[in-house]
Amino acid sequence: MLKKLLRQKVFKFIVGGGIAAFINLLLIFALIEWIGFNTPTLRNIANALSIELSLLASFFIYRIWVWTGGAWTFREVLWRQIPLYHVSAGAAVIVRIFILFPLLDWLKVDYKINTLVGVLVSATLNYIISDRLVFKTSVKSSQRSAEVPSGIYYPEGLAPALENRSPLLRPLQPENSRKIKVFSIVIPAHNEEGCIVTTIQSISQILEAEKIAYEILVVNDNSRDRTEELLQQLNFQNSNVRYVNNYYPNGFGFAVRCGLENFQGDAVAIVMADSSDAPENIVDYYYKLQEGYDCVFGSRFIKGGKVLDYPTYKLIVNRLANLFIKILFGLKFNDTTNAFKAYRREVIDGISPLLSHHFNLTVEMPLKAIVRGYSYTTIPITWCNRQTGISKLKLKEMGSRYLFIVLYAWLEKYLSRGDYTRKHPQLIIQSKNQ
Repeated sequence: MLKKLLRQKVFKFIVGGGIAAFINLLLIFALIEWIGFNTPTLRNIANALSIELSLLASFFIYRIWVWTGGAWTFREVLWRQIPLYHVSAGAAVIVRIFILFPLLDWLKVDYKINTLVGVLVSATLNYIISDRLVFKTSVKSSQRSAEVPSGIYYPEGLAPALENRSPLLRPLQPENSRKIKVFSIVIPAHNEEGCIVTTIQSISQILEAEKIAYEILVVNDNSRDRTEELLQQLNFQNSNVRYVNNYYPNGFGFAVRCGLENFQGDAVAIVMADSSDAPENIVDYYYKLQEGYDCVFGSRFIKGGKVLDYPTYKLIVNRLANLFIKILFGLKFNDTTNAFKAYRREVIDGISPLLSHHFNLTVEMPLKAIVRGYSYTTIPITWCNRQTGISKLKLKEMGSRYLFIVLYAWLEKYLSRGDYTRKHPQLIIQSKNQ
């Protein structure tokens, strides 16, 4: 096991960083205590020299031990790799000091956890930039897939929770079974009497116009207004609309989990009850799933995406949080925190059991799906702030919960050694022209 661990690039990177930190401490001690750099000005010079020399030491440790091979020409190392490595290390420090620390401090995260997360994020950012830019060591996707054996292995302790939902208990399905026959829409609703009817009617009208077989499942999350009464009327008018009362404690995450345990379609989209998600994008999700993707994620912040009437402070926190997740996981996707996403049924099985009780479920689901190897694509979507009712999301209450679930997924990605990763070969995604 030790030999396998020593071959892991991430482990070598961490050890190399520890050695560089020790060199830094040794150098500054030698300069101040032995050579006599012991005035305020000289101590600053000693600090700068020790940082630079330890940075160069870490570069050569990584270059020789972690990112082996490649060109060792004077021009390549001195004029390209070393300057880029300084940019990488500097970017990691800047993100930690000027973005991450103030954000976590504003969210009232304990300073010890804040510091730990800062070190983790800085190291991760330095690793990603070094791997993808400085040393240019990429592994072809075809090589990765060739190394992946077949089968999904859940840890034994999850067996009672997963029961018969594990894909291991079902034979591999032929490609034509990848077609979505019934598309489910799960809508959590808590005191949404002012908008639930409009939301459901607009969704059902556009799905019927597109001749898409669907069900709309609303989870009544312990509403104290007329939400349940209105749902009963909608069910009477349209048999494709049904509802269940949340049997878990009150909370967005619990309500969605209740819906995911009760939907009947081949795939599911999670949609907000306040009409903030455009019904046209639900249709876009459906057709993307029909192409063969396991998940479809919408982004409000790519070309073609729109955001209407987003509160400024929430928008700033949103972009910083998504940047943090994007850097931490090395993603191109930039809207992880948005709830409005679509998943095939086998993805829901594969990421269960879900842990989040609240809005952090919106992060847990896509990150687990990505980390566990399910295919996904991103499309632009439109989001409009609610016109009635009150938003249930309280940023200061959610900050530490979001951070917990992000770190949970990150630890699974780098420390679980693939125990939860989807192992069976993915089916070929059909071309749009077929």
